Amino acid sequence: MRAITVTETGGPERLEIAEGRDPRAAAGELLVETRAIGVNFIETYQRSGVYEMDLPFVPGAEASGTVLAVGEGVDGFAEGDLVTTAEGRGTYADRFVVEAARAVKVPQGVSAETAAALPLQGLTAHYLATSAAHPQEGDTVLVHAGAGGVGLLLTQLLVSRGVRVITTASTPQKRDLSHAAGAAHVLEYDGFAERARDLTDGTGVAVVYDGVGKDTFDDSLRALRVRGEMVLFGGASGQVPPFDLQRLNAGGSLSITRPSLGHFLLTPEERAWRYRELFEAIAAGSLDVRVGARFPLVEAADAHRALEGRKTTGKVLLVP
Repeated sequence: MRAITVTETGGPERLEIAEGRDPRAAAGELLVETRAIGVNFIETYQRSGVYEMDLPFVPGAEASGTVLAVGEGVDGFAEGDLVTTAEGRGTYADRFVVEAARAVKVPQGVSAETAAALPLQGLTAHYLATSAAHPQEGDTVLVHAGAGGVGLLLTQLLVSRGVRVITTASTPQKRDLSHAAGAAHVLEYDGFAERARDLTDGTGVAVVYDGVGKDTFDDSLRALRVRGEMVLFGGASGQVPPFDLQRLNAGGSLSITRPSLGHFLLTPEERAWRYRELFEAIAAGSLDVRVGARFPLVEAADAHRALEGRKTTGKVLLVP
């Protein structure tokens, strides 16, 4: 079995293809033949050493594929099922293992690539829209990186709930994509705080969803209305340095949270609810999952370079 293996942390060149043993499904697990693999920023943090990992390791938690073997005690799955997950182990590989409780069967009509592109960014967009902050119908929010994978999905979910969405995007092409996803206004990054206030008659936005981090953080706070909510869910430009909490008081009794997906998948019922709503939105045509780039598995390093260089829109996939 081929797998991308990291033996030493560092740049994208540390992602090397290697032959390894085929994994096996233990009790409660599924063995899956990989059809498509989602590439995510967390893997760049793990590869570079921002997040500490035991070496060597095979990156990846998100993928779709066909069930090859069902572990003891697993109900509801059979060999040949198309499944997807954001909680697998070592998915940058021809085969991977996942706990059955953390996988879902893919409904008919959803392709393997769409199924691989959906889980992490789709579940993230869902918890951001429904749980990490609380925008109400008619509120205005700001979503950074509106043409990114999470940004496109989050915009669509928020708009379907009657929320007015302003986004940021760095190029005309990305701004067009964000508009197409339903954004009412798409801003350049320079001066976005002032423009967001102008577009809300000086009030500011109810929520800022910020996955960019260091480069946008200060102005994101300035864009918020009184009692506004900041959701810092990533650091594409770098991690936000420590700051004085008194700034939240001075800005108007602001709130800030730094969530992560795992804390919003605490029960089987919560996981099933989020997946169900996402698949229903796809079936209804209100959620389009954009695959922006595909790379062969052996070119995982190039996929990381594209993602870190912010040269991508939508989802980046690896295909074995």
